[in-house]
Amino acid sequence: MSKYADLIKLGTQYARRMDFLSNRIFGEVARTTNDKSMKVVRMYSEEPIHMRDYVKNWYPRHVETHLLMKQLRWYGLFRDEHQDFKQEMKRLRRLRGKAPPKKGEGKRASKK
Repeated sequence: MSKYADLIKLGTQYARRMDFLSNRIFGEVARTTNDKSMKVVRMYSEEPIHMRDYVKNWYPRHVETHLLMKQLRWYGLFRDEHQDFKQEMKRLRRLRGKAPPKKGEGKRASKK
């Protein structure tokens, strides 16, 4: 293997063409370029920003956490005072007769 590496380092036409071909095959820059062009090459060879792990998992999983807390509240393992308050207000409203009627007990059903 070192024999081929030594051949590529030589300045012959064959060595230059083989180096060019190997760079093309392995996705490297085939011809020498300036620093400005190499910056573009590095930028496109990196992983896209939206695929990086720290960007994808930036915010916590609000939806899954909410569903878990809802299930735990239903089992009685978690107290959500705001939901308890809303549920109590709905219950008191129903007791006063302010809640919407059940299906089939509305104004149109009572006319018949």
